[in-house]
Amino acid sequence: MATVQVDFQHMLGRIKPMHAVNNGPTRGSRMFPKTGTFEAFRESGIPFVRNHDASFCANYGGEHTVDINAVFPNFDADPYDPASYDFACTDEYCERIMDAGAEVFYRLGNKIDHRVKKYDSVPPKDYRKWAVICEHIIRHYNYGWADGFYWNIQYWEIWNEPGNGRECWDAPFEEFLPLFAITAKHLKEKFPELKIGGPAFHTGGVDKLTETFLGYMKEHDVPLDFYSWHTYKPEPAAYTKRMLRVREALNAFGYTHTESILNEWNYIINWKDGLLESKKAIIGMKGAAFTAAVMAEGQNHPLDMLMYYDARMGATLNGLFNFYTNERMKGYYPFWLFSKLYRIGQQVKCLSDNEQIYAVAACNEEESAVMLSYFTNDPEAKSEPATLELQHCTHDAFALLLLDDTHDANR
Repeated sequence: MATVQVDFQHMLGRIKPMHAVNNGPTRGSRMFPKTGTFEAFRESGIPFVRNHDASFCANYGGEHTVDINAVFPNFDADPYDPASYDFACTDEYCERIMDAGAEVFYRLGNKIDHRVKKYDSVPPKDYRKWAVICEHIIRHYNYGWADGFYWNIQYWEIWNEPGNGRECWDAPFEEFLPLFAITAKHLKEKFPELKIGGPAFHTGGVDKLTETFLGYMKEHDVPLDFYSWHTYKPEPAAYTKRMLRVREALNAFGYTHTESILNEWNYIINWKDGLLESKKAIIGMKGAAFTAAVMAEGQNHPLDMLMYYDARMGATLNGLFNFYTNERMKGYYPFWLFSKLYRIGQQVKCLSDNEQIYAVAACNEEESAVMLSYFTNDPEAKSEPATLELQHCTHDAFALLLLDDTHDANR
């Protein structure tokens, strides 16, 4: 029998945003007003929404949303002239995210481009002008420029997966390095109070490309408030290993205060013959258990934010909402449950003696909570009994909420 020990007097620090996502809620259209995911999204307590790949979704504004090519459609235009920008759809999308209670994590760049001719992954022809365009997008959303807003969006991410082939950067990787350096320096000089980072590496954190990137940034004294990276694996232990490797690499290159943000991840066996099985898992109970397990691993290891890919309607990796009905699926509830820990605020010591049972706990003067997930890829696995030992607990009543085939985080 497994044992999970929780010591409510042993404080470990803040509960981190391990329940952030890519892309936000949808609202019903004029023709179908009762559709959409807005209310469920608002109830989820999701804290941050990264807006990468938003332009794939018509409900967000489609091709006129978020991407630099959408917001600044004519690169030859004057970047200091408000008339050069088209903010309308992005304004509405960002406002909807915030209305649902989340903060925007803004990706400066373009969506992944799977078309035979590349439009969105082509490097800008003038890096310094591109940086000025990014500056004015920030000015619009945070400082009121061009009939804009004062939303205080903190995270601004430069590009997405520059080492992932022509779909993301249609040029040699080495040509990306000065773009990032020029833009990061320019934006940090203009907005020292904001968090500027990136570049959303697809490599699982550290390889030759990422070491080249970090070495170049160090050599050129480029500020890096956060380092973002992606990985898609079917085992929680693979995520733990990469979290540790990324932190070690950042420290080794002198970026000891740089946040490590894993802002794309999901249950993927592989991207070829295992993809169908992966998708079946994502939309079911196995995917939900996996999500909760990775959240616990992120909280328990050196990671600053975890952002699931993807909550966008129509995305094949969306385990939160049913594509046809917009109803909540099993994968929605780990986010709702983790939000309870996040609201409580302080993590306390929580240890499991079974490597297949993942645990995280939180406590304050008024509330305590523990989240457990039993996850394994063993097709022959049976139910696993566990004992929960609560030490120094000052609360005498607990509610047991179950998430399984017959319960949706309820009794």
